[in-house]
Amino acid sequence: MTREHVLAICKSNWEYRGIDDASVREMLDELSAHLDDAAAAGRGAKDVVGEDVKSFAAAWARARKPLRQRALRMVALIPCVFGPMLLLSHLLHWSYERPVIPSRLVLCAVLAMVVVTWETRRGSLGFRKLLLVQLLIGLPATFLTAWLTGDDPLFELPLWVPLLMMVPGLPYFVADYRATSGSSTGSGQIEGAVPRVQDEGSPLGRVEDQ
Repeated sequence: MTREHVLAICKSNWEYRGIDDASVREMLDELSAHLDDAAAAGRGAKDVVGEDVKSFAAAWARARKPLRQRALRMVALIPCVFGPMLLLSHLLHWSYERPVIPSRLVLCAVLAMVVVTWETRRGSLGFRKLLLVQLLIGLPATFLTAWLTGDDPLFELPLWVPLLMMVPGLPYFVADYRATSGSSTGSGQIEGAVPRVQDEGSPLGRVEDQ
């Protein structure tokens, strides 16, 4: 079992479980440092991660980002995604209020549920998969709702609502941007002493004294 193999398995597992990119990079840096230390001491990768790499990665992912935290992140980010779309509609029609019809409301609800479920369990959905969801699930739900309820407006959406929707997700976007900027401007070298105290949820502490 090579160092690269261990890192690839862990990276794939963490992305599958919806760990954000910044956290994945930090965890990979920490794991890389421990693997390098083990190699320098004449030990192999199994002495660090154990016999089952996937179980090791899953345990760390659950400790680092429990499901409730990932769900909370997505609940905050989803309105931040739909907010600019609604704001663009206001700007294109140059109107302070825009009518909300049942079919569009259902489309947004379906997309939100699919995106939250997918991202909290399997990581980033991506543009292509999101487009596929819109075609296979969103559009049929929209047409069915329009056929059952018609296109009569339910209510008028004022301009301040899309702006308010973007507020909960802003801290996450700022944190991700800072983490990405810090990673790109750093020296790229791994500080061996830092990772040992960086992540208290890491299972690596179990093998420190071996």
